[in-house]
Amino acid sequence: VQLQAFGGGLVQAGSSLRLSCAADGQSFSRFTVGWFRQGPGKERHLVATIRWNGSKVYGDSVKGRFTISRDNAKNMVHLEMNSLNPEDTAVYYCAAGSGIIYSSLPNPDAYNYWGHGTLVTVSS
Repeated sequence: VQLQAFGGGLVQAGSSLRLSCAADGQSFSRFTVGWFRQGPGKERHLVATIRWNGSKVYGDSVKGRFTISRDNAKNMVHLEMNSLNPEDTAVYYCAAGSGIIYSSLPNPDAYNYWGHGTLVTVSS
């Protein structure tokens, strides 16, 4: 599975942005697909993930502001980001994996496939 993330950019605080992750190769309807982000000098953390059955898990800092969704027919996963603030500035990566148990969903090491990331910069 090859993943490509796109949709990043420079926005002002309070704005919205939509990221998309497109998959080539085998259909990832059976995969868990997550968005992670890594800010300057920080570790990579889970933003949101969506399992093959549609269940979702969000990082605490984005709950209520971000929404993850998937379109299996188009092999795509989207991340709708609202009320952005400067702390959301990071490189955002999409990742996919199969057979990930619930407790491991926030763990980047549980995901086998990674895209190249897209930069989101939020100015104050």
